[in-house]
Amino acid sequence: MMSTIENKLLDKIYSFTLILLILPLNVLLPQSNNEITDTKQIQTNQIAPVIFEGKRLFNVIGISSYPAEERAGKILSNIKAFANNNSLSTDSIKIVGLEDRIILTINGQILIGVFDIDASHEGISKEVLASLIKDKIKKAVDKYRIERDPKQLLINTVKAIVSTVLLLLLLFILLRLFRRFNLFIEAKLKSKLEGLESKSSKLIQANQLWNVLKGIISLIKVITIIILFQIYLTYVFSLYPWTAPFAGEVVNFIIKPLSEFGLSVLAFLPDLGFLIIIVLVTRYLLKLTKLFFSGISQGTISFVNFDKDWAIPTYRIVRVLIIIFSVVIAYPYIPGSESDAFKGISVLLGLMISLGSSSVIGNLIAGYSLIYRRTFKIGDKVKIDEHIGTVVDMKMFVTRLRSLKNEEIVIPNSNIVGGTVINYSSLSKDKGLILHTVVGIGYETPWRQVEQMLLMAADRTSGLLKTPPPFVLQQNLGDFAVNYEINVYCDNPEMMMSYYTELHKNVLDVFNEYNVQIMTPAYEGDPEKPKVVPKDQWFIEPAKKKNNE
Repeated sequence: MMSTIENKLLDKIYSFTLILLILPLNVLLPQSNNEITDTKQIQTNQIAPVIFEGKRLFNVIGISSYPAEERAGKILSNIKAFANNNSLSTDSIKIVGLEDRIILTINGQILIGVFDIDASHEGISKEVLASLIKDKIKKAVDKYRIERDPKQLLINTVKAIVSTVLLLLLLFILLRLFRRFNLFIEAKLKSKLEGLESKSSKLIQANQLWNVLKGIISLIKVITIIILFQIYLTYVFSLYPWTAPFAGEVVNFIIKPLSEFGLSVLAFLPDLGFLIIIVLVTRYLLKLTKLFFSGISQGTISFVNFDKDWAIPTYRIVRVLIIIFSVVIAYPYIPGSESDAFKGISVLLGLMISLGSSSVIGNLIAGYSLIYRRTFKIGDKVKIDEHIGTVVDMKMFVTRLRSLKNEEIVIPNSNIVGGTVINYSSLSKDKGLILHTVVGIGYETPWRQVEQMLLMAADRTSGLLKTPPPFVLQQNLGDFAVNYEINVYCDNPEMMMSYYTELHKNVLDVFNEYNVQIMTPAYEGDPEKPKVVPKDQWFIEPAKKKNNE
């Protein structure tokens, strides 16, 4: 009788504390413990799991004023406080039956209340459910304490060290095995692949097949290493309670992305097949195009009014057009081509190209313009603005000259198109290049004598053409002298500066021989003595007379 009265009194006190959502505090479990008191407020659709150390122990049901998540959190807090207090044995958990619920207590403190609605949701009686919950809490707390025992942690640390050493040993053995396997495969197959390349007339590239085979072996090696690390991390993480929840995630971290990648690859296989066909067709079409234009460049294929120097530049244009056409066809089949990120990157690249490519496009168009206008070709001697040199390289954007001083001059093609170009080589082979120099001679010297002396100097100059013969022009009758221009022909523009030097030497020698003075623009009157060098003074030291003179 007394016990019944005490139970009712405790029930009233418990109900009152639940209404206030506050439970008495004690030294062992300082958290407040809120449990459902009005079973009529329970809504079965409010269910939350109590997860302790990454494992679900059981589910609880909430009400509108005390949601299931909040109830589960409070129960979990009570269990953690109990687990961290090693002075309380798990055998001290008591099951106390009340009128409308069963409560689990530890040292008089409530851990959880089990209601009829909890039991009906599980399909068993609340007495059985309370017993099951007690067993689960007991096992979970015992495991929690064992895992954190210093002796067990020390043992697990030794296991982790041993497993680490074992992993390093396996990796060392694995890498050595793959290295030997690569050498074995190279010795057995590489020569056979090269033989297959020669038999297929180089349609099959041995290097490409070998690289593919090496890539497959490397992929297998990487996958094997990843699997070893996965096993190692899963085991080591499971040794410590703080990392145990991540042990299972290691597998998911690797397997899940791989599985999603595999599913994506399977879904992409039809589009991949189409892309492979496009790549193969484009590749062989480019090879045929290159072979065709190479024939034109080498002269084996010819077209009327199509210069063979145009072959390679035209091939580059056609190649770009073929690639652009292939990309346009393949674009819808590229993974992610319809995504906003892909479109955004495309727009950004287009904007960057449009803003920064004006000069690039200008030089590119100028480069092709130079080629198709036949302005010059590699090896020609040219003068571009004030620069004189030999064309050593013609690119789409710039042209490189080697100057007379062996300097490399880089000129943008847009500057060449907008400037003046003198090509010394284009007509030199057929009609000869005319070199010319001017001398001013006084009116007292007969013009016929001057012309003959200039022709004599030209005849003494080696390397010049005899046919057509050199000729002399009287440019003008100046205030103080007559300006005579000697014109000579040569067919080697590369030697023009040497020809000029020798021609000037011979002009000076001939005019000195005949005591004819070469006038200067500053002439104002006849000097006391003619400005000539007597022949006996031509070889005054340090000059030395040549044996043949």
